[in-house]
Amino acid sequence: MEIINTIVGTPLGYLMKFCYDLLNDYGLAIIFFTLLTKVIMFPISLLVQKNSIKMVKMKPKLDALKYQYVDDKDALADAQSALYKEEKYSPMAGVWPLLLQLPIIFGLLDVIYKPLKHLLHLPADVQRSLVKTAATLSEMTVEELGSTAQLKVVELIRKTPELFTEVDQQTIDAITNLKTDFLGMNLADNPEAATWFLMPILAGLSALVMCYIQNKINVLQVEQNKASQWGMTIFMILFSGYFALIVPNGVGLYWTFGNLFSVIVMYLVNLIYSPKKYINYKVLEEMKENAAASKEQAKKNKVLAKKYYKEFFAPENVKDMKLVFYAEGSGYYKYMQNIIESIIAKSDITIHYVTSDPNDAIFKMNEPRIKPYYVDETRLISLMMKLESDVVVMTTPDLEKYHIKRSRIKPNIEYIYVDHGCSSINLTYRTGALDAFNTIFAVSREQAVEIRELEELRGTKKKRIIECGYGLLDNMIKSYEASDKTENEKKTILIGPSWQYDNIMDSCLDDLIDSLYGRGYRIVIRPHPQYVRRFPMKIKEIMEKHKDKLSDDFIIETDFSSNVTVYTADLLITDWSAIAFEFAFTTNKPALFINTEMKVVNRDYKQIPLIPFDITTREKLGRSLNKDQVKNAHEVVADLLTNQKNYEERIDRIKHEYFYNLGNSGEVGADYIIRRIKAKNTARETVNK
Repeated sequence: MEIINTIVGTPLGYLMKFCYDLLNDYGLAIIFFTLLTKVIMFPISLLVQKNSIKMVKMKPKLDALKYQYVDDKDALADAQSALYKEEKYSPMAGVWPLLLQLPIIFGLLDVIYKPLKHLLHLPADVQRSLVKTAATLSEMTVEELGSTAQLKVVELIRKTPELFTEVDQQTIDAITNLKTDFLGMNLADNPEAATWFLMPILAGLSALVMCYIQNKINVLQVEQNKASQWGMTIFMILFSGYFALIVPNGVGLYWTFGNLFSVIVMYLVNLIYSPKKYINYKVLEEMKENAAASKEQAKKNKVLAKKYYKEFFAPENVKDMKLVFYAEGSGYYKYMQNIIESIIAKSDITIHYVTSDPNDAIFKMNEPRIKPYYVDETRLISLMMKLESDVVVMTTPDLEKYHIKRSRIKPNIEYIYVDHGCSSINLTYRTGALDAFNTIFAVSREQAVEIRELEELRGTKKKRIIECGYGLLDNMIKSYEASDKTENEKKTILIGPSWQYDNIMDSCLDDLIDSLYGRGYRIVIRPHPQYVRRFPMKIKEIMEKHKDKLSDDFIIETDFSSNVTVYTADLLITDWSAIAFEFAFTTNKPALFINTEMKVVNRDYKQIPLIPFDITTREKLGRSLNKDQVKNAHEVVADLLTNQKNYEERIDRIKHEYFYNLGNSGEVGADYIIRRIKAKNTARETVNK
């Protein structure tokens, strides 16, 4: 504290003396001093304003990152840091005013408690002598007088100046003439009984004024909901009042006018850096409306989930429940579709289909042997733990790691994992993501090898690996073969990025367009559905930026209800999106890969001696370019299109070598499930006999 008093208190003392000599009034000097500190810190206020604007602009991106890395805090922290660096945002900038405010307050306390030092600039030995005399006259020690020692000197000299014989009359007169009164208060004293209410009330009222204006015009506070705004307002009123109650009235005066001058500062920084110039408030308002609508819909969904939950555990259901499928949303049915259809065709088993999407397309299917249920995430936890079926099939990894648990009622349920991709499990899944499953429906031999390698590395129990295949690809190939394959008048290039951090849309889209546009191609940009959902502001910015190009030959596609674009394109350009495999293995056409930052969920993927399929196939299915080479993408595109026939044979060979049971994966999966349910039935019948 003494260091702060020396480093901060001394220069502030000179500043306060300047103000006091100029105005010859202690209260006005403090007010003027407060104004000067605001002027001195104004550049920092401008920095905070610019930083706050960046934070609000980044909010949609930050929200998307939180959603994208909901279960990976390390990856989220890295992605946020990278985004901050890209936007030149400083998380510490908003703290600087507070950090500077604290030493100023401590320094000001030192100035008020030590008027002999800071306002009169008496020699140190004279100050010590006067304090010693004051202690003697008060029948106390210097230590007992504490921080108020010099104030005691001023008080006693005013009452009995003749007792201080060790100093000259000029010093006595200077101390006697020291005016510390303002509005009937002694600013050097703590609030007294007669006036205790005045300074705390003034401080509280100033906080109310400041917060009211802040909630109206501050770039960050405007984005807070009413509860947060008024919560902060009430806190600041109470804090300001309490603070002014426990410090000298002079510090309370500084705090009060500091709040009022902050209002002026807010208006000035808004005038210089108007948030409206940098922030698309229309989009943010739409996001708020969507959030409010989602909240309202969640209330309705809660009622619906309660109904389905009760229905799921109805006695007549539980009694004969053999098979349960679980899907996170409507889009996951396609990964299990072939298996489900084959089970229906080959058996009389009833399928209980649980989904976390109230609008899942499963509810529109007219299949009496599929019983769909919507269960929200809150009820999903207990539903999964109370299951009594024989087999559970899901595309959701991380069983037992997070909210989805194995049944606590029936421990011997067989849990089967169906992959919702065809890439490397080791690279794209979290460590131990599949440990709690009994059976894995493997897409390929590489996946099977990865699973065994991971089991050996982690020392986990071996799972059943069923050489199943990839149902989605089977269906896409079937649809493609039945589609019109009329050659395009203009070669069509599909740009289909991922939505992970550093994707094409964010990192090099403009360079890619500049390289390809005007060269006789038809260009279709198809952002990832999650990118469209999470970054509406960016989509609008991209649309606006390229609105002059929009035509039949330049399309930005945000309707994902059809795969026609994927089937009809001549070439795909992507980063690390799984669309590369769906496109290439469906059409046997090549892809151009842009080497953006690789999506790595398992950062320890190199612990097993197997290079992920996602990496090894990039040069086999086409070509890859680094981001700094994208300006020359047209040269590579021309080469790939020229040699399209050569790639067709190569891709077809890779496809048949890589995937299990190409074309009949659903039957393989269904046969296994039917067989396992029959075996469990037989075992029960044997026990009952």
